[in-house]
Amino acid sequence: MKTLYPEILPFHTSLMETGGLHRVYVEQSGNPAGIPVIFLHGGPCSGTKPDHRRFFDPERYHIILMDQRGCGQSLPFGEIQGNTTQDLLDDMERIRQQLRIEQWLLFGGSWGGTLALLYAQQHPKRVLAMILRGVFLARQADMDWFLGKGVNLIYPQQWQDFLSCIPASAGTDLLQGLYDAVFSDDDEAARRAAKQWQAWGGQVALGNDYQDSDEAVSDQALKQVRMEVHYAKNAYFIAENQILENCAALQDIPTIIIHGQNDLTCPLEAGWRLHQALPQARYIVLPNAGHVARGEEMIDALVSATDEMARLF
Repeated sequence: MKTLYPEILPFHTSLMETGGLHRVYVEQSGNPAGIPVIFLHGGPCSGTKPDHRRFFDPERYHIILMDQRGCGQSLPFGEIQGNTTQDLLDDMERIRQQLRIEQWLLFGGSWGGTLALLYAQQHPKRVLAMILRGVFLARQADMDWFLGKGVNLIYPQQWQDFLSCIPASAGTDLLQGLYDAVFSDDDEAARRAAKQWQAWGGQVALGNDYQDSDEAVSDQALKQVRMEVHYAKNAYFIAENQILENCAALQDIPTIIIHGQNDLTCPLEAGWRLHQALPQARYIVLPNAGHVARGEEMIDALVSATDEMARLF
């Protein structure tokens, strides 16, 4: 069973100018002459962490981590102006050009996998290969599952706690109600909604490992939630079913799809649908894994995938 590679430090970090309000944090580690790989974090509202470098053999990979706009160490933190999916894809391409990379491997989980697929559909000749975990296709069905037409039946008590922060005026449009709540001028109401949204997401993603917290919602956490809801409210700035309908250009790209059988954030149906659209991809279902990139089974699968790609190239 494979484990993460040893801890390493970046050999270069920078804040990339975007020509607008945002500056994007980019770091490089591993072997600068190795196989270029970009790690795409989830969210949209998260950020990269030092352990994200450790999925890759540092002797064989040129490891690139990017904090998406408004996330992590990118500036200004939490800014949603000029922050759309296309902006993130443009940032990826800007990084590739600035680093003078001809082709690179895309490694992304959940929302990061969404970005990988969308980037590959726009720039297929720039993609060496893809490793995708916990497939999120950003369809209406995916939001419905998460917001009252699916997983709420599994965690009804936590779901009821979440509903308590949604204004009654929202009616059946829970996403609009959540948006109104977290962007409310009533700071207390906004933080209460943000706390319940994070608790709901944590419960669904972590299952029995989730532990509720009594800590107050920080300014940073509120901004993170606002960014996540900003993307969800705008249907992630893509057309319905856009990813599945545009997979023709990806058929020649070596791809590994890894999905946990017990993933309740992004149910396995999404990974299976993607595999139907990409039949050449290797499709791995982990019987004991959930959504997050942790646990022996998931880490073994992800590190094995990066090692396999390193042998291929």
